[in-house]
Amino acid sequence: MEKRYLRLGVNIDHVATIRNARGGRHPDPVRAAQAAAAAGADGITAHLREDRRHMTDDDVARLSAGIELPLNLEMAATDEMLDIALRHAPRAACIVPEKRQERTTEGGLDAAGGHNHLAPFVRQLNEGGMRVSLFIEPDIQQIDAANSLGAPVVELHTGAFCEAEGAAEDAQFERIEQAAAYAEALGIECHAGHGLTFDTVAPIAGIASLVELNIGHFLIGEAIFGGLESSIKRMRSLMDTARSAAHGERSA
Repeated sequence: MEKRYLRLGVNIDHVATIRNARGGRHPDPVRAAQAAAAAGADGITAHLREDRRHMTDDDVARLSAGIELPLNLEMAATDEMLDIALRHAPRAACIVPEKRQERTTEGGLDAAGGHNHLAPFVRQLNEGGMRVSLFIEPDIQQIDAANSLGAPVVELHTGAFCEAEGAAEDAQFERIEQAAAYAEALGIECHAGHGLTFDTVAPIAGIASLVELNIGHFLIGEAIFGGLESSIKRMRSLMDTARSAAHGERSA
């Protein structure tokens, strides 16, 4: 079986979080995106929240115009965000759940329960030429719902796996592995992300059905100690090593 390249999408939201803590223009998310590209990232992810707590409309405009890597716009399923996505037409649009009181995205989108609400958003984003993905739990029902909606991509929430220990960690890993294989069997491109670190990325990177990992907060945090390019290069290396090792085991 030929080894599949695993893409790394770098989420730069929290560069904007640091900037917004004081105001002004520094540090600049566009500069961070350019540094990520130089370090080996395959794409840039940015979440334009309704409350604009990190990325702003101007950031999205500048990223759309100022970077060569594909831009993945994370967005809530609202008319405002749909208009923004259609205006800028990023390479990809990932629909995520959003609550104003949460610190970060907590869990996956309920694509099954919200099917009728999500349907027109998925359709219009698809028609706008974007690669549409749904950020969901690693759950068969949610993958079936994404398939029914016509989403060509799902991104599996890895937060529970990253926080689990012992037998619970094994169970969460199995959920992700099985969900990724199921999505692939349906012809859905499968990504994963949320909470991944240097310590947790290897098992996930070894899942053959996954095509892309999206990682942000941890990389920005590590950049404080060793630089952004260094943290991304190390993550890229860990992903490549894990993917090669998993491929070797399957081929043996």
